[in-house]
Formats: sequence, structure tokens, C-alpha cells
Amino acid sequence: MLSITFPTVSPILLEFGPIAIRWYSLAYIFGFIFAWKYIQHLISQGKRISFNHEIKSKDVDDIIFYGVIGIILGARLGYVLFYNFSYYINEPLKILHVWEGGLSFHGGLMGIIFTTYLFSRIKNFSFLTITDLICASAPVGLFLGRISNFINAELYGRKTDVFIGVVFPNTDGLHRHPSQIYEALLEGLLLFIILNFLIYSFKKLNQPGFISGIFLLLYGTFRFLIEFTREPDIQIGFIFNFLTMGMLLSIPMFIMGLVIVIYSKTNVSQR
Repeated sequence: MLSITFPTVSPILLEFGPIAIRWYSLAYIFGFIFAWKYIQHLISQGKRISFNHEIKSKDVDDIIFYGVIGIILGARLGYVLFYNFSYYINEPLKILHVWEGGLSFHGGLMGIIFTTYLFSRIKNFSFLTITDLICASAPVGLFLGRISNFINAELYGRKTDVFIGVVFPNTDGLHRHPSQIYEALLEGLLLFIILNFLIYSFKKLNQPGFISGIFLLLYGTFRFLIEFTREPDIQIGFIFNFLTMGMLLSIPMFIMGLVIVIYSKTNVSQR
């Protein structure tokens, strides 16, 4: 049977004694750097994209600072609570062992929502305007993160007979969906293109909340569908016969995104 040959790429880019630089860490770093520079770029394009705001380029440093804290803490706590609570309740100190892996996108999302809300209240900025900027840049970090998952041979898909199946190392030798690549392309590349098409062609950053709502709606949809090809977490398995934890956590995202889009359109019509 035809299949994709798994690339011989080490999860570790460089090692200096006990210190290792991993692709996954670099994905986070470059994702944050891209978001920082791209948000500054969007702010500088104010007139071109009809983006009326009070946020200055210097404020982006604080936006990214709060975002980094929210994502890392939220992603870790989300994984602990949603995916492996029974283990960490018996090994609470292991929660601090972030280098051993275990981060949740949905937890990171809740974390950055919380810290961004705090930032918006402290600075007296529009919360939805800030989340729109973050959502416009976030898919690039998601793309890099999923590519790193593929390199690490983790979060792989269910067994398949299709020609794009991959035999991942240290598994049962079955051909499996490269679900990490599906997520990188849909939740990363395609989502970035759609959001920024809306920004540059339809000036949607001037409609606070619209980009945030579309991000939640589309990510929730993409993630729910891709979960049909992704192997459930071994410590959880399937929920209610076919649902996975990723599916359950994506349903509220879709609903919230739809609510925010409707709110955004209603708010504009009442101006």
C-alpha cells in the first residue's frame, strides 16, 4: 500500500549538554514573534483597512506579554483538567513539568481570553478589538505547532487505508492519518487566509468581534471534523461512543463564535 514516508527529522534541533532546543519550543517562540510583528503591521495599515482604533504600536508589546502568560498557563491547566486530571490529582508536582509535554489548545484559548480581558480593562481598550488582532495572527502559530506535532510523531491520526497514510515511529506499525498536517492546513494556513481576506477585502477589523467570532466558528468546525481522523487520547478514549474530548471542547467554540458574529453584526447595525 502506498504511504507517506515519515521524515527523519529529530524533535530536537540543537543540544548543548543538558539543554535541548526543540522544534515545538521554537514553534511557540516564532508564533509569538509573528503575532507581535503582524499585529503591529495591522495597526500601521489602519487607513488602508479602515481600522479605527486607539491602540498604538507600543501597546502591542503588552498585548503579547499578557498573551504569552495566558496561553502557557491556560494550555497547561487545560491539559491537566480536560485530558489527564486523574493522573495529576495524584501527582500534583508533575503539573509543573511542562517540558514533559501536555498542552491543550482549548485551555490556552481560555487563558488568553482571560488575560486579554484583564489587559483591556487595565488599559481601557476594547476587548473585542484586541481579540480580533490576536485572532488574525494566531493561525500562523497554530500551523507551526501542528507541524511540530508531526515532527514529534505525536497526536497522530487513526488507522487508514488511504494513500496518504503514515507509519509513525514507536507505534503499532499501522498506516495512520497525518491528522497533524490536516490541522496545520485547515486550522493554520486556511484559517489565516480566510481571516485576512475578510480584513483586507471587507474591512472587517472595523467591526469589533467579527474576526474573533469567525475564528472561533471556523476553528471549532475544522477541529470537530478533523477529530474524526485523529486518534483519541489513550487515557480518555471515546466519549458517548464516537465523540472525543477535542470534539466536546470545540462545540462551545462554535456556538460562542456564532453568538459573537451575530452580536458584532447587530452592534454595527445599531451604530
